[in-house]
Amino acid sequence: MIETHNIETKTHGRYLVKRGTSQRLLVGFHGYAENAEKHLAELEKLGLDWTLVAVQGLNRFYTRGDQDVVASWMTRQDREDAIADNIDYVRRVVDAMAPYDTLAFLGFSQGAAMAYRAAANIRCSGVIALGGDLPPDVTNLAVPVLIGRGEHDSWYTDEKLKKDLKSLPHASTCVFDGGHEWSDDFRRAAGEFLRRLK
Repeated sequence: MIETHNIETKTHGRYLVKRGTSQRLLVGFHGYAENAEKHLAELEKLGLDWTLVAVQGLNRFYTRGDQDVVASWMTRQDREDAIADNIDYVRRVVDAMAPYDTLAFLGFSQGAAMAYRAAANIRCSGVIALGGDLPPDVTNLAVPVLIGRGEHDSWYTDEKLKKDLKSLPHASTCVFDGGHEWSDDFRRAAGEFLRRLK
């Protein structure tokens, strides 16, 4: 008989920071097989004076040909443990960035679930999800939400958006001409959403 056990262990996470001129903090989460550098470059395109933080997933791996180090957030294996580890990781990053006046989370693709989980567990002013659905373990969000979706996105489909809006009836949306990607229309909508937060 084979027994399966889990054991808690210490690991180190990695995040990048670009300081802004205000006391406002935007913490972002990249998509699958991306990294903090790629995500920070997208956050910079929002054109904000906020301090930007790009958090890299704990599960690192190489791209084909070993050209870049990328990461993912979690798999279905030991899911509950991974969720708890990731929430604790994000909380430590946010604590390290204090003090701040306003905190918001933004996630792309697989990182959208992390943004939702962070917003559900860490006091913040708002959350933005682009191209990623609301995870089933997040059932009650009391903060403003902006959901972005490309009209031609075959992964985050219109059906998934409609399902999320049933759980988040007060969420605002930005549906743009594009696929599973960032767009200028989304960047404008995200910038306006963030500027309205208190």
